[in-house]
Amino acid sequence: MNIGIAITGLEQSGRTTVFDALTAGAAADKGRVAPGAAHIGTAKVADPRLETLAKLLQPKRTVPATVTYSDISASVKGLVKDKGIGGQLLNQLSNADAIINVARAFKDDSIPHPQGSVDVERDIAAMDLELVFSDLAILERRLERLQESLKAAKPAERQAHQKEQDILIKLKTALEKDTPVRGVPLSPDEARVISNFQFLTAKPLLEVVNISEGQLSEAGALEERLNSKYGEPKRGVITLSAKLEAELAQLEIAEAREMRESYGLKESGADRVVAASYALMGLVSFFSTASGEVRAWPIPAGTEAVKAAGKIHSDMERGFIRAEVISLDELVRCGSLGEARKKGLLRMEGKTYVMKDGDVVTFLFNV
Repeated sequence: MNIGIAITGLEQSGRTTVFDALTAGAAADKGRVAPGAAHIGTAKVADPRLETLAKLLQPKRTVPATVTYSDISASVKGLVKDKGIGGQLLNQLSNADAIINVARAFKDDSIPHPQGSVDVERDIAAMDLELVFSDLAILERRLERLQESLKAAKPAERQAHQKEQDILIKLKTALEKDTPVRGVPLSPDEARVISNFQFLTAKPLLEVVNISEGQLSEAGALEERLNSKYGEPKRGVITLSAKLEAELAQLEIAEAREMRESYGLKESGADRVVAASYALMGLVSFFSTASGEVRAWPIPAGTEAVKAAGKIHSDMERGFIRAEVISLDELVRCGSLGEARKKGLLRMEGKTYVMKDGDVVTFLFNV
């Protein structure tokens, strides 16, 4: 399962520098996209557990999970109105699993802020309004069509249309009061009805506050203050010195680690962004072992074994027999899968087994 994250941000926020930091400046399409189009870059998800498993099992191939980042270089309001390139960008934004909003906290006289001053909370509020604007535009268009459909609907259709209309009016009322879709309590049935709309304010949102090297000592306090205001389910705030991280991303691993430690940084900005994104999206990871390959798979918490198998291949879900499962910690203590099997720690689980973070799995199937 590849995770798609769209990066937005107001002008001069450092959005593209954040993108470069997260993708190590290795966008697959760099220099070959049309003006105003998105840059796309893929980054491997560092997971020490995968490295531990690889050392233990010595597979021929080790495959980490990946995240695809899209650098959306335009105003969201502008995208809603634009039917050309803007329409394509809006589709990329709408299809993302999560959104990163880059808000500027650094001061640099050579890069004047469009508003004349640096104000993180003002800029976060401005982007919130842009995302709300997009969702309201979708809602209003759909409500207009529903109104027309209700006039000529048959009794069976009328009930479904009326139900959808009631839910959309509920969301519209919330958005007009600055409550995002993710903050509106919805029943499972209501959530299913709106699932295809891809509302932007329904998506997990990570606020990445772009700071300077000189602000690193203040980063923790700034994160705490902003999370106390903006932190909520599916929304959080982290700080990142994008310029520094983009430079470190170009160094050899050992050199980057040494320099990062000199700044008092325990992990890379890219790793922190991934960890925060996974948490907001409610993802856990399991590890598959098959055909000499060990691979990491991110899945939503609560996923059953048969659906997890389907993430690998649809044939596995269709012909699922059982899953051989052991936690990574137990496997490390045993030293090998063979030893784990001898000790009876390799469990046989059925379709409805709920996957746990850190499970090591071999799926058995027949098609």
